[in-house]
Amino acid sequence: MIGKFNIGIMGTGNIASIMAETVNKMKGVKLYAVASREKVRAEVFAGKHGCKKAYGSYEELVRDGKVDLIYIATPHSEHYENAKLCLTNKKPVLCEKAFTANAYQAEELFALAQEKNVFITEAMWTRYMPMLTTIREVLGSGVIGELKTLTCNLGYVIDKVDRLKNPALAGGALLDVGVYTLNFALMIFGSSIEKIHSCCTYTETGVDQQNTITIQYVDGKCAVLNSSMVSLSDRKGIIYGTKGFAVIENINNFESIAVYDSSYKKVAEYKRPKQISGYEYEVEASIRAIRSGQLECVEMPHSETVRIMKMMDHLREEWGIVFPFEKAQEEIPQETEE
Repeated sequence: MIGKFNIGIMGTGNIASIMAETVNKMKGVKLYAVASREKVRAEVFAGKHGCKKAYGSYEELVRDGKVDLIYIATPHSEHYENAKLCLTNKKPVLCEKAFTANAYQAEELFALAQEKNVFITEAMWTRYMPMLTTIREVLGSGVIGELKTLTCNLGYVIDKVDRLKNPALAGGALLDVGVYTLNFALMIFGSSIEKIHSCCTYTETGVDQQNTITIQYVDGKCAVLNSSMVSLSDRKGIIYGTKGFAVIENINNFESIAVYDSSYKKVAEYKRPKQISGYEYEVEASIRAIRSGQLECVEMPHSETVRIMKMMDHLREEWGIVFPFEKAQEEIPQETEE
């Protein structure tokens, strides 16, 4: 592939703008196109961020032969259809978290990607950050002893955002912020899980507004995860060991890890390297994978995306939360012969 790598963005919301600003500051990539279901929104976005092409439909974007990678920044409920459109048209995909609304949709997309031999990955940005390697190295050094317990909190006062309260758009705290806490636990403690317990409170529209998840691991480790869209949290992740503990600032965009000994004295601190926004790492990883002929990123394998989606399906089932489009799918009658 000669020249700059052309990025197309599907969607024109806030997260799409952050990606656009990030790509514009990266080397070797070009913000080439944007698409919205409303042409005027695409044109305004393109004018603001310097996109060469502005499309009034997603179909036009996927048919543009110059687009090398499409970043999907639409609501959770739309990811499945949007990604399916891209894959069907042989366009590599970097899809925002939560990857889909449920595990079934995720598995369908990965099967299609294999069939079409097209790259696709989830934009769970913390998985791609170099700071994750630092965190794992610090914890793996034994400086706080054997790891035993993990807690993390992620909450923002965002309950006035219509999308997050709307079941038809796969709203709720879990898929928007809880997905980060689940990924954090699995990145640090792994996936050998024995039991999961949880509880949540609900919005007036019937989606979860805040939740607490407790994970018990096969080897005896425990993780307690809190996420909310009605309260502001400290965003900390704390790992407790037999000789001390470590505090990670901002599990949603790792800032630092501080190490404390058994006397509660800070003995070391490591800060993240300078970054554009943090989004650049998932773009770089996607390009590396595409150029090497891979269909997934090693940083966020398809198996991990499916694992997280199945965990969230399990939690929603426990809470009695079913999205309207999921109910509609269940109610589709089986075809019978005349």
